[in-house]
Amino acid sequence: MIVNQLSAFVENKAGRLAEIAETLAANNVDLSAVSLADSADYGVIRMLVNDPEKAAKVLKESGVICKITKVLAVAMEDAPGGFARVLHLLKNQSHEIKYMYACISRHEGKALMVFSVEDVEAAEALIAGTSAGDVHPADIYRI
Repeated sequence: MIVNQLSAFVENKAGRLAEIAETLAANNVDLSAVSLADSADYGVIRMLVNDPEKAAKVLKESGVICKITKVLAVAMEDAPGGFARVLHLLKNQSHEIKYMYACISRHEGKALMVFSVEDVEAAEALIAGTSAGDVHPADIYRI
């Protein structure tokens, strides 16, 4: 459930996201989830990719500032209330969600959501004992 997320910090200008995607594609790096947040001057692209270290290397070589961080990937029931149950678990144990985003695909019939929380190991242990299904990092990276 703990997976490595690649964050790329880029100038906020037209076409920059396409350049990042093209660089990754040219180096056989596949995206399974992506989130873009922007401000007036820069953007943060958060990604789950099949090879985070390789992706960081090729992006750094092209002048992009990158960081790899651990996040929590949760396979939750893809039905009304599935998302609410996971949020309830995290809330009851005081795991503040810094940000989150959905994956492009599903895993074994379950919706995938990515969470950034302060204590990712404790949150993983909490989720592991529930119906919000465990998902192996290798499964996320190849979706």
